[in-house]
Amino acid sequence: MATIFTRIIEGEIPGVFVHRDEQCVVFMSINPLAVGHALVVPIAEYDHWVDLPDQLAAHLFAVAHRIGRAQQRAFTCDRVGLIVAGYEVPHTHIHVIPTTDMGQLNFANAAAGVDADALEGAAEAIRAQIGS
Repeated sequence: MATIFTRIIEGEIPGVFVHRDEQCVVFMSINPLAVGHALVVPIAEYDHWVDLPDQLAAHLFAVAHRIGRAQQRAFTCDRVGLIVAGYEVPHTHIHVIPTTDMGQLNFANAAAGVDADALEGAAEAIRAQIGS
């Protein structure tokens, strides 16, 4: 059975996308830890990140790096945090989170949801900065 992320990637469930290439996508978290929280997700389903082929792992982290730099330019943040937890969805994903303090990197503080316009606004801010 396809994961929820595969269903988002295939358009079965809506998602707000920031990036897409032949190996991965980046879309906004619907339970963000901070404004601009994005997920880097491989198109192929891998449950655990350590099972990724080396080339795909390198690509995902390169994309996360590019997204993090865009987030630094788009949002007021001190750092961009990365989390690869792997418990909430059995499909490898990298959380890329603009932060102003360490406390924001706590899933207990995740928003229960986010306004669709705010999500699209954050995505547009990141898209505008990719490649800058």
